Amino acid sequence: MTPSARVATSIEILTAIASSDLPADRVVSNQLRFRRFMGSRDRNVVANQVFRVLRHRSRYDWWLAQAKLPPTPRGWVIIDQAVHAATLFNASFTGGRYGARPLNAAEAQLALAVINHSLTPKEMPWYIRLEVPEWAAGELERSLGDRVEEELAEMLNQAPLDLRANTLMIERDAAVAALAEEGILSRPTKHSPYGIRVEGRPPLGSVQAFRQGLVEVQDEGSQLLAMLVDAHAGMHVIDLCAGAGGKSLALAAMMGNRGRISACDIYEHKLERARERMRRAGVQNSRCRLITGTSDPWLKRHKWDFDRVLVDAPCSGTGTWRRNPDARWGTKGTNLEEITAIQQSLLHRGSSLVKPGGRVIYGTCSILMRENEDVIAQFLEEHPEFSIVPASGILPDVVTGDFMKLTPAQHGTDGFFGAVLQRKDD
Repeated sequence: MTPSARVATSIEILTAIASSDLPADRVVSNQLRFRRFMGSRDRNVVANQVFRVLRHRSRYDWWLAQAKLPPTPRGWVIIDQAVHAATLFNASFTGGRYGARPLNAAEAQLALAVINHSLTPKEMPWYIRLEVPEWAAGELERSLGDRVEEELAEMLNQAPLDLRANTLMIERDAAVAALAEEGILSRPTKHSPYGIRVEGRPPLGSVQAFRQGLVEVQDEGSQLLAMLVDAHAGMHVIDLCAGAGGKSLALAAMMGNRGRISACDIYEHKLERARERMRRAGVQNSRCRLITGTSDPWLKRHKWDFDRVLVDAPCSGTGTWRRNPDARWGTKGTNLEEITAIQQSLLHRGSSLVKPGGRVIYGTCSILMRENEDVIAQFLEEHPEFSIVPASGILPDVVTGDFMKLTPAQHGTDGFFGAVLQRKDD
């Protein structure tokens, strides 16, 4: 492909992402699969540009605003080419049947300004420079304090690929060796005793260790949240927001397939994916259950029935921004009042399922206090029958204090929060 054809393809894919409700990585995969004429190098160049644009979108929008141009995929790619492919710039907008159309006068002036100046001039506001939506800037300053710029700068980097060794089938060192036999370099993660950090982005769909259920994709932080549940063989556990079952799978392995796990969710397609993963992983003690919501009759019938309740609540996703850069710009994160109401409702329902002496574990992939510590404080005010179990007592090598608070800069994981609440015996 010519440079101009690659640029045109990047613009088309970014346009598809903007009009889709699917995650960006899935849209990119679908779009590139459709373009069978593209070679592997062309695919890599285009995919890298698309994700780079998504990681830099706030800065690119600022430059477009200075040029009085609308924030469009074409504008983003013009700036991206000027910054990251300046030597190819003259060949990038040549027009023709498959190429990106030539620049107009305003676009050419914009490109020249970007080439001649820093992408992040001193007059650019800090939250734009660090790719933070305006709605989240104040919340992040409050939550991260003097570490805000360090943490947000780390979130501009690409997230690593983490796997979890499925100890129902294989130990971690043996899993690392099995991956190496297939030419995949990896190493044990720093904090999770089950985690494996992979070098690069191998196509896992063709990797036998993955196809046979020896390893599962799961960020190290998500593994640590599952460990915070502290589930043991023989316990009755419910994963109230199970989704595609990643934490239920981890819990089943930690419990040695003994006991019972109820993996619940309101979306059947997610539970079907969870069932598929459980079959592949050899999980026998977990059952998926479709529920209608927090008022589902099945939940009401199981009041005070569980030793452990995991509430991995829906959230703004601020902890996953480096992994899902497009998530910064979705509409979900702008209504924190609505999100925290859902979180409170789920935590309230989850607490009703815990037997005396049992625990509810509340977790999010958010780094905002408003979705984390504030939710716990309100819950404890309304539920004096619960008390905090310090997370440092469960994960002493990782956590200090009452809560598990993981961040990319401090722990090398996605951003995760976890709190353990125990119902009094009486």
